[in-house]
Amino acid sequence: MRRIIQITVVGILIVGAAGATAAWRFSRKTDPTGELRTAPVKRTNLVATISATGTVEPVEVVDIGAQVAGQISAFGTDKNGKTIDYGSVVEQGTVLAKIDDSLYAADVASAQAALQQAQANLLSAQANLQQMQAKLTQAGQDWDRAQKLGPSEALAPSAYDQYQSTYEVARASLALAQAGIAQAKANLAETRAVLDRAQRNLGYCTITSPVEGVIIDRRVNIGQTVVSSLNAPSLFLLAKDLTRIQVWVSVNEADIGTIHPGMPAVFTVDAFRNRVFHGQVAKVRLNATMTQNVVTYTVEVDTDNADGKLLPYLTANVQFITASRENVLAVPNGALRWQPRPEQIAPEFRQAIQTVKASAHGPTKGGDVDDNLSQRQGTVWVADGEFLRPIEVSVGLTDRTETEVRAPELNEGMAVVIGEQSAQHFAGAPASGASPFTPQLGRARGNTAARRSGS
Repeated sequence: MRRIIQITVVGILIVGAAGATAAWRFSRKTDPTGELRTAPVKRTNLVATISATGTVEPVEVVDIGAQVAGQISAFGTDKNGKTIDYGSVVEQGTVLAKIDDSLYAADVASAQAALQQAQANLLSAQANLQQMQAKLTQAGQDWDRAQKLGPSEALAPSAYDQYQSTYEVARASLALAQAGIAQAKANLAETRAVLDRAQRNLGYCTITSPVEGVIIDRRVNIGQTVVSSLNAPSLFLLAKDLTRIQVWVSVNEADIGTIHPGMPAVFTVDAFRNRVFHGQVAKVRLNATMTQNVVTYTVEVDTDNADGKLLPYLTANVQFITASRENVLAVPNGALRWQPRPEQIAPEFRQAIQTVKASAHGPTKGGDVDDNLSQRQGTVWVADGEFLRPIEVSVGLTDRTETEVRAPELNEGMAVVIGEQSAQHFAGAPASGASPFTPQLGRARGNTAARRSGS
């Protein structure tokens, strides 16, 4: 008898659970909109952007190097009288550093001595030229008298030949003296060039600033030896004007076609999280780079840094503003992507469900703007009693979260469907009014369908 009672109780419980399940399923079918998530149509301003990362760079940077080799012996002082260091403000001609010049000073002294010797050699050659000219004059006169007398009893033939020979030797000696003058002058010019080079090298031992600016990098210390070979060693990096700053932004090739000079941009840096900096595109560089098969272009963004807040080489998170809309109706992007199940659609619209699906489009890609909004259509769904009805809308600008929509029957505050409640929602929280002890049979299949049709 007891076993019969137990079997009866179990049967009653099973029948009750089945009845509760059937009632729950019937409530879902009779109210297909009870599990939907909605969002209101709102009036807002939309800004479409392209995101990228860049680095803050000074507009004009001068890399100051050494043209001679040697040991750094001292640093100069800036306009405030402090030793040259990071952040020092310098003027044009300010001494930045000095290289030990003992060897170069010796070269100058040697070149000066060689120059003096070359000058003395030129004077000697000039005196020799005058002597040769005098000898040629005397030999010429003797030769003229000998020619008048000719070989005779008054002038022996041997004496006649001697005068002629002396004259020819004097002419050759004069030409040689003239060549000596030219050689002495060339030697003098060479020694002057050597002296000039030695003096210049001696001058290069003092490193001066070519422009007015700020030292942003000091790469040597006192006692360090710099070696100048094929490339001049870099000693200082000087920013000419830190009130003019650029951001060098790496932009993906998929977005580079949208960016053009003059386009506005905003960016933030981690050093000033609560501040937004403004700029505009100055140049799109054509020398693309490829990293792991990804092609990127460098875009220069000019910005004002009059307050000096932006420091060189900060990382910037840049937003290029491609388009904007003010005071437009917008819906979440999920409202344009979501599609209902056939049983959720009002009966008068079910016959046209295929047409509605075929004509529906999602939001524009990446903030693109269509000048003729009516050429891009989408569909949003609103409640119509216990069912849903479609509203065809013209789709405009998107900021990747919300999209501009236009339709005569679309009003601000109207609720549009953006998805269905997740399976976790139904598994963890029973429907309103249901008993917490109601068996959860059959929900897995229903929730799978919800996930397939939800956003």
